[in-house]
Amino acid sequence: MTKEYLSERLQLRSLRSTDIDEAFLTWFQDEELMRFYTNSRQTHTLESLLRNIQAGAATDTNYVFAIIDRETQAFIGTIKLGPINRDHLISDLVVLLGDRHFHGKGLAVEAIRLGNAIAFEEFGLRKLFGGMYATNVSSYKAYLRAGWVEEGRLLGHYLVDSQPIDRILIACFNPIFFPLLPIS
Repeated sequence: MTKEYLSERLQLRSLRSTDIDEAFLTWFQDEELMRFYTNSRQTHTLESLLRNIQAGAATDTNYVFAIIDRETQAFIGTIKLGPINRDHLISDLVVLLGDRHFHGKGLAVEAIRLGNAIAFEEFGLRKLFGGMYATNVSSYKAYLRAGWVEEGRLLGHYLVDSQPIDRILIACFNPIFFPLLPIS
């Protein structure tokens, strides 16, 4: 990153290998936290997490940023930008607030907005996209409050406990490329 990305309560910086510790690993082992992540059935170790992050960075298409609480300097979550499609200038953006002490405070909205800024300002992307279980209401609301819109639904896309769950498709548009869209 060429500039520092700050909100009122958060700072984003590149994820460091020293961030990948036992506390970080517990986020991916927390069933309640992972219940809405579509790849949550994977078993992770410190080595596998580090390997995945390094492999993504090596392709120059995936970037992981640490979400830092400015008051305490605590590492509380991550933002993954990628894979970036450089032909179409689009990317997925995934936010994980792993430290439960920081849930319910509106920090996900701030983190998503910072992720939007990095994607649009640093990488010149036109559009961000993502998808989530329709039952993941808190995440859905956070993305909408951060300037994203619902683009569509894939009916019965996921099977959760043998029950079909819709996938909600969301997106955020860079106003430089989409000046006529009402983007907050």
